[in-house]
Amino acid sequence: MTVEPDRIAGLAAVQALFAARPGDVLRLFYVPARRREAGPLCKQMAAARRPYREVPPEELARIAGTAHHGGIVAVAMPRSVTDLAAPFPAELLAAPVLPVLDGVGNPHNLGAIARSAAFFGCAGMLLSGDTRQAGLSDAAWRTAEGGLEHLVLRRVPNLPVALRAMAPRFTTVAAVAAGGVPPEALPRNKPIALVLGNEETGPAPATIAACAQRVTLPGSGRVESLNVSVAAAVLIHALMRHLDSAAPRAAGSGAQQGDKGS
Repeated sequence: MTVEPDRIAGLAAVQALFAARPGDVLRLFYVPARRREAGPLCKQMAAARRPYREVPPEELARIAGTAHHGGIVAVAMPRSVTDLAAPFPAELLAAPVLPVLDGVGNPHNLGAIARSAAFFGCAGMLLSGDTRQAGLSDAAWRTAEGGLEHLVLRRVPNLPVALRAMAPRFTTVAAVAAGGVPPEALPRNKPIALVLGNEETGPAPATIAACAQRVTLPGSGRVESLNVSVAAAVLIHALMRHLDSAAPRAAGSGAQQGDKGS
């Protein structure tokens, strides 16, 4: 079975690829308007003896498979997502919030969640074994704007079992449209594994049952819920602030903040 290479479009995504795994880049294409930004990347390609080429916009659209290519496209070795295995990877414990996707089927939503996760400093992301779960794709890479390159990714074939195994290290929390506590009511003694569910149905019932807590964003009531990628961004930010407020502050930090004025 032939595995297709990744087609990574957009300047931020391509630059993140070169920073994270330059050895995986096979080819680089860009339009004349991106000549200045592509210059340093072309030097890397030349040093690695890999092809790169300036092409007209219509050819780049054909290479990218979309007109939304941002003027630059890298073709790279496909990034594999391995199964989560014991012992739990230490790198996934490097941030207070770990997003867990349970059947998020739209690759644009996957990419947007990865972008928010990287922006707020998450270390990784877990993808469930649900058959609806989107994987890495051209659309996900493009929407993530480089965020996927900053995250450790693992696949979880049996999410309820994995969540129960994670309980000693994480507070496992299912994001639900109604019936959960607000983010500030969650425990602050452990990092939070935040489970985000399918766009239509939310997390699977077995997944919710395996979580220690449920969280709901309070809203106006005018609409039932947010898009999953928007909810993910709001929740990650809120939970990061919530857990950070419980962390001990360095001596003198209050005085330093007072010097700046608030």
